[in-house]
Amino acid sequence: MAHEVRGGMDGESEGILEVMSQQWASMVSMGGMFIGTILLGLSIQPLYDVPEARAFGEEGASKGGYVAMEMMFILIFTVAIIWLARKGLDYIIKGIVIFALGMSLFYIVYPYVALMYYLLGISSSTLSLATSIAVSVAMMVLLVKYPEWYVVNTVGVLVGAGVITLIGVSFVPVLIIAFMIAAAIYDHWAVNSSKHMLELADTMIKNKLPVLLVAPKERGYSFIEEEESVMSREPSEDMDWDDPAPDIKPKKGGRDALFMGLGDVIFPGMLVISAVSFLPESGAEISTIWGIPMYSDQLVVGLGTLFGGLCGYVALMTQVARGQAQAGLPLLNGGSILGYLVTGILFLGPAALWQDISFL
Repeated sequence: MAHEVRGGMDGESEGILEVMSQQWASMVSMGGMFIGTILLGLSIQPLYDVPEARAFGEEGASKGGYVAMEMMFILIFTVAIIWLARKGLDYIIKGIVIFALGMSLFYIVYPYVALMYYLLGISSSTLSLATSIAVSVAMMVLLVKYPEWYVVNTVGVLVGAGVITLIGVSFVPVLIIAFMIAAAIYDHWAVNSSKHMLELADTMIKNKLPVLLVAPKERGYSFIEEEESVMSREPSEDMDWDDPAPDIKPKKGGRDALFMGLGDVIFPGMLVISAVSFLPESGAEISTIWGIPMYSDQLVVGLGTLFGGLCGYVALMTQVARGQAQAGLPLLNGGSILGYLVTGILFLGPAALWQDISFL
């Protein structure tokens, strides 16, 4: 009996490693998008780290009630999208999501458009604003007309960078961590118990909307041709972990890919941005392209948070290799929070990691 159990576990472990080795390119690609989205958000953080850019003002950054409101908004949004999908009102879903994405996209596009004009010797806020709006609208049109995976990923990375920056500069790390813990618990329940998160993901895949990232597992993959129920398909119960490839190898025809919800990037990214925005300014000044300095100790804690999230991502991929949809936030958020705490204590001390908060 003991030998059989050990042998089964060894076979499963070897099978997982075999599958990961077969899918390493898509997993590395997804990891690259995870890192790239957060670093892109970090690149514009100095511009938005001002009271006027915080969603609820300077005082609202330490108010837990606003975080609770954000969580409630996520729940309402999820319920509304699923209800609309079940009623066949996909055009309303597309309209709501495209509008929200376009607004978020503007916040990442505008700084770099303004920088481009500055480097060209053109100083016109009106021209920068008009160009940024035009670029954002053009990308939304391209997304609607040709939602191939690389278009979806491009928009998704840009939107994700904008969202993590806007939320990250709006709340202190203590509240962001509370938000992440609540979201991780909800994500685990929504994926593994109620499974409505899988239905939501399938709705977004069906409508080809960039609230998830796509990493093809083989050449020739087309997101446009992707099935509607890709997330809610049940894995085979007869999985042979001594030879798992026949059960979960990519299908012929190039229609298999790795998917990760944009929220799985946004939540770890929020903590990275919040750490750099609200932790004590200490260490050497680091110049940025915007002429606004960052501080080395803050940045180290932010990057430590990112590294922790990346460790969580690697752990998540070992679960994804089993061929099942997985709740990403428990591992990703857990790794990010651990990375934040470890680097924060080492470089700033435990006292610096606490911020006074209130509910209202």
